[in-house]
Amino acid sequence: MSRLTVKRTLFDTRQMARMMRRMAAEIVERAGGTETLMLVGVRTRGVPLADFVAAEIARTEGADLPVGVLDITLYRDDLSTIAPQPVVKESVLPVAIDDKIVVLCDDVLYSGRTIRAAMDALMDYGRPKAIRLAVLIDRGHRELPIHADCVGENVQTTDTEVIKVAFAATDDGKERVELLEREA
Repeated sequence: MSRLTVKRTLFDTRQMARMMRRMAAEIVERAGGTETLMLVGVRTRGVPLADFVAAEIARTEGADLPVGVLDITLYRDDLSTIAPQPVVKESVLPVAIDDKIVVLCDDVLYSGRTIRAAMDALMDYGRPKAIRLAVLIDRGHRELPIHADCVGENVQTTDTEVIKVAFAATDDGKERVELLEREA
């Protein structure tokens, strides 16, 4: 089993907030407004990202967007390897996704497999007008032809490095992005 050690902190709370504010503006700009927009956070750390972006859009545009939560556990292609009895949490979509521009929000884009699972899960709820992807960090190393439409920051990593995003709502109360090294 490999161990992870922190190499360095890449972004602190202020830097993360600045990236997410920029992402909120870009999401509205690309959609041509807020009328048909809906944000959906992929559990776990996509949820606070979606919440922050929605709050920023409400502050700047005066529009309260619907924000959903999507659990992709049963849609993963590695389900048999992650745990003998994986814990499935609730997905909550506050409005129908039909004819909406749904922006999937997640913390890190890596292989693309999580987003493929998220799209499969989302399609079980209806037929959106479009699905877009917003990620805080894109670290490369794609295994599937998936790209983010809105990226907070691109961070090049090696195969032994890992990006860890911490949000106050899901982690230890502190917000940061760290670069970790996997040790054998």
